[in-house]
Amino acid sequence: MSIYINSFEFASPADEADFFANQLRTCYNGYYPFKIFPEKEFKRIDFSPITIFYGGNGSGKSTVLNLIAESAGITRHSPFSGGAFFETYLEYCQMFSSAEIPQNSQILTSDDIFDYLLNVRCLNNGIDKRRLELFDEFTEKRYSEFRFNSMADYDNFKEVVDAKRKRGTQSQFVKKHLMKNVDMFSNGESALKFFTNRITSKAVYLLDEPENSLSIPLQKELMQYITDSARFFGCQFIIASHSPVFLSIPGAKIYDLDSKPVSVKKWTELPNVRMFFDFFMEHKKEFEE
Repeated sequence: MSIYINSFEFASPADEADFFANQLRTCYNGYYPFKIFPEKEFKRIDFSPITIFYGGNGSGKSTVLNLIAESAGITRHSPFSGGAFFETYLEYCQMFSSAEIPQNSQILTSDDIFDYLLNVRCLNNGIDKRRLELFDEFTEKRYSEFRFNSMADYDNFKEVVDAKRKRGTQSQFVKKHLMKNVDMFSNGESALKFFTNRITSKAVYLLDEPENSLSIPLQKELMQYITDSARFFGCQFIIASHSPVFLSIPGAKIYDLDSKPVSVKKWTELPNVRMFFDFFMEHKKEFEE
């Protein structure tokens, strides 16, 4: 199993103190991402082939992914702006790699999935509009008067004849002239396809809450795809998630960003997972009926 990014160190408390000591302007409402990680006593990340950051909203797990992505120069698909002090903060951070980071490495976010689904939907809307136009064209040909003047009119003449003789149905006419809808899947299935199309081999993949848009069965499919990609195809994964499905990936190293200090934990120790466990245990008898 491959590890390209070995470790990442955040700005130290001394670094942050130095930054604020040199701030002359005080008109900013905040200094993101300063002040986040010292409060969590989070200093360093040591990576495994699959590393997961767990935490609730505002815990900083997406910030960690963005810092790593920018430090490593990893490809983005959606615009990103970390604010006025993001680049300054990044200068205080250090990333250590044991190998050159592959060029096909990517960070895949919820915005990327949304854009992908929206593009597919827009394309399908265009196809659907063309389908309605073809329905009208079929009707027009069936009931039109057409004169065959030259061989240049042959194709259109043949379609008119087929329509009039009912040798072709409306659906056959449309199918002949129009590609099938691109989106033959639900949003969840399309989201899964988004990931499996982009995750190939020998690269680093940063996934920001990949559970969004995925049902539990589809999460399990993607979990297995991630596991196999790390085990057999030289991929390293760095994931932000609070889904029990992804947290249960065998051998994953999990940082609990809700704890202070931030520490590595087993997935069964995490509050979100324990809550699910306790809930189902309370209803155990109902499953046994």
